[in-house]
Amino acid sequence: MIPSQNSASPWSDWPLDREIVLSRVIAAPRRLVFSAWADPDQIPQWFGPDGFSIETREIDLRPGGLWRFDMVAPDGTRYGNRMRFLRVEAPALIEVEHGADEDDDPGRFRMLVTFDEQSDGKTVLTLRQMHPSKERREGAIGFGAVEYGAQTLGKLAAHVAKRGA
Repeated sequence: MIPSQNSASPWSDWPLDREIVLSRVIAAPRRLVFSAWADPDQIPQWFGPDGFSIETREIDLRPGGLWRFDMVAPDGTRYGNRMRFLRVEAPALIEVEHGADEDDDPGRFRMLVTFDEQSDGKTVLTLRQMHPSKERREGAIGFGAVEYGAQTLGKLAAHVAKRGA
């Protein structure tokens, strides 16, 4: 069970053996990095691993809204995705439920993305995936979640660099 969103720190009791954490320092102000995540025109431009493209079917990036999209691999394989936005607190955090584009997907997980601005104007982005079980986490790692996540954050950094130039 996922802890209540109403607690002071909703993820403080989350079992660490179910979590994947990725972090990256992005050489851009927090408002630009957050905007790349929260703007429906920007997120499909950079989201996903290297070589993958995004085809959006529906996008509403606000609490309660959905982003339904296909992630298309270089070989043409399509992966249907659905993100349900739970919290969007500009410019500090975005929380979503992410899984396959199907109702009651047993593999869906919570994702918390935080944006912390450093004194030098760079942003520390931390992405936490909270999986429903240790086995689901291990499956995500086996599928490439860490490597693909790092590639996705690299694409975000490049996207923000282009927009900030």
